Amino acid sequence: MTRRRVVTALLVLAVVALFALPLVLDGGASEYAGTDSLATGTIEESGYTPWFESVFSPSSSEVESGLFALQAALGGGVLGYVLGRLRGRRQAREANPPVEAP
Repeated sequence: MTRRRVVTALLVLAVVALFALPLVLDGGASEYAGTDSLATGTIEESGYTPWFESVFSPSSSEVESGLFALQAALGGGVLGYVLGRLRGRRQAREANPPVEAP
């Protein structure tokens, strides 16, 4: 095996271990909750009242997940476009260096 494959295999094993070890060590004794639900619970317990109501409320959790995925895809597309554009500019500048005036 080449060094690159060994490094890749070790990185994949490290990522799997990162996710598997907490589940194995805990034994499934506790409930895992996302930080959004924990924060929401804490805020509701504190007696906080919102300043305004949402303009749009999705009809179901599936619609909400779909809108979130669409937002993430659009953000990823914009980020990829900008990074590609910047890389293209740099490559064009390296291929055609500016000529200095005499």
